[in-house]
Amino acid sequence: MKTLIVPTDFSPAAINAANYALDMALEINAEVLLLHVYQIPVAITDTPLPLIDIDELKLIANERLDKHRKELEHIASRNIKITTQSALGNMSDELDQVSKKIQPFGVVMGTTGHSAIDRTLFGSNTLSAIKLLTCPVICVPMGKEYGTGIKKIGLACDFREVAETIPAISIKNFIKEFKGELHILNVDHDQYGENKVTQQQVSFLQASLQECNPQFHFIQHKDIEEGINEFAENNNLDLIITIPKKHKLLDHLFRKSSTKQLVFGSHIPVMCIHEEF
Repeated sequence: MKTLIVPTDFSPAAINAANYALDMALEINAEVLLLHVYQIPVAITDTPLPLIDIDELKLIANERLDKHRKELEHIASRNIKITTQSALGNMSDELDQVSKKIQPFGVVMGTTGHSAIDRTLFGSNTLSAIKLLTCPVICVPMGKEYGTGIKKIGLACDFREVAETIPAISIKNFIKEFKGELHILNVDHDQYGENKVTQQQVSFLQASLQECNPQFHFIQHKDIEEGINEFAENNNLDLIITIPKKHKLLDHLFRKSSTKQLVFGSHIPVMCIHEEF
């Protein structure tokens, strides 16, 4: 059975991501696991002291999770299985442990705010989770609804070391699951896509993903994020895939100095997925 893990701190962004995940789960016949990771609040004094008992923290966390679960079950009319899990510790570490144990279809997280770090549901933990987890991480912008589903999917690609970096099997399975159409997006400002090396990489990617009937788009723009953002919005993409481990794109997306991050500026969910080993 497929499972979607939804980390939550019960914020509006987290609740929005949970609703998005719920609709996705209904479409692909998956279960939802709500995960809440809490920490012990410490008083800022010369001698730090816990402000609340650990058992009380756990009780509060489980009560809030149970309430959230019931609200989601009501929305879904109990058509899907929703479970909960709470843990004391670090969000990224707990996500990694849970993901390794259950091998989820994906982790769905929310984004919000103004700066790159502020816009992540768990601040720097979101970026850490993306870098650490081997399963797909879907970042859902605040206010984004699942709507009619994931039908038009963009894959950001720089056409470098395609064989080593593009997780073709995972991408094909994802496209097949949602019966979507795949658009390969390459942003360049000096017509790099015209040279022979790139054409070889394009041919290899075409062969690797041929059953998805990919459409290739060479976007001329001085800024990667803005170029993809404009294309995604103008062509009504439902999701953008990026491969963070070897590509430089992710660092740009979460950098405070970037004014047009793809994840946040486009209002379109971004799925980060690692290359296959």
